[in-house]
Amino acid sequence: MTHMWSEILEQPEVLKRCIESNEKTILSIVEAIKARNIDSVVIAARGTSDYAGTYAKYIIESVIGIPVALAAPSIYTVYGKKLKLGNSLVIGISQSGKAADVLEVIKGANESKALTLSITNDRESPLARQAQYHLFCDAGVEKSVAATKTFTSEMMLAAQLVAQWSEDGQIKNQLSGVPVNLSKVFEQEKDIINKVQRYRFISECFVLSRGINYPVALETALKFQETCYVRARAYATSDFYHGPFAMLDKDMLAVIYAPNGPSQKDEIEMINKIKESGAEVLIVSNNKELLESGNCTFEIPQTDNDMISPFYNVVIAQMLACRLSLCKGLNPDAPRGLNKVTITK
Repeated sequence: MTHMWSEILEQPEVLKRCIESNEKTILSIVEAIKARNIDSVVIAARGTSDYAGTYAKYIIESVIGIPVALAAPSIYTVYGKKLKLGNSLVIGISQSGKAADVLEVIKGANESKALTLSITNDRESPLARQAQYHLFCDAGVEKSVAATKTFTSEMMLAAQLVAQWSEDGQIKNQLSGVPVNLSKVFEQEKDIINKVQRYRFISECFVLSRGINYPVALETALKFQETCYVRARAYATSDFYHGPFAMLDKDMLAVIYAPNGPSQKDEIEMINKIKESGAEVLIVSNNKELLESGNCTFEIPQTDNDMISPFYNVVIAQMLACRLSLCKGLNPDAPRGLNKVTITK
């Protein structure tokens, strides 16, 4: 068994643990947010953590109703500029906590008297020490270069923060059910192993979704790129109409996340358009009728909350990437030219 596959299977326990170990800290952060009357958020991250940050952007804006910006760390590291962030919550996300450019954003935010928070998988990391508050992924050592359990734990911590910030007990209850439901997703292991053979020769594909699931499309493309060397491109479904659709060839693979919820109508329209083009459609959904229309399909647990379905969708993506990599005769634990910790500045 590869490290990547083993770590995928650890996620139910990891998510339970990270919820429990951060409960008190999240209460303290929300108290500080409300005491400071925070009215904007800035998130700094790189790679997979950047997509967890994009997930956080969507859920904060849709639930809390305040604007969230994704930081441009080069403003600090390349141009040497400062930002006025005194009334903002600034969040730095890094699995290792060693991302140098993210660290500079947090340092700059501290200087501007912002409220700062880090999310890492290392309590003693530079980023954890620099921020005023720290949320701990508590995922254990991640041996595979391709991040799995650290990504979903970062998402879960962002979601738990939003649930507490919004005082929405329903969201919190739904999040508490995610670990158990992830175990149900793993029951599709044999189905994934069998179906992935269909794609063992692909060299490119598109990955599409919209809204809160858009970060899952981004993360799926990254997983295909780093573990399978597939030239995968991710787009928000709404953007795919504006030019990129012209790149879609007959029989080319398009992966589409179309869970029940507000964004599904747009996904159905795109699925129909792609089918008309003659391209191959792989659908991940919990809509049984919609699943019948795909060339290849995977079912996720029922939910109509776009905050919840990304957890199930991304685990399907991780399983697909790992098994496709093995099918291609590759090692998903050690992608060529990559290291577990990447330092950029």
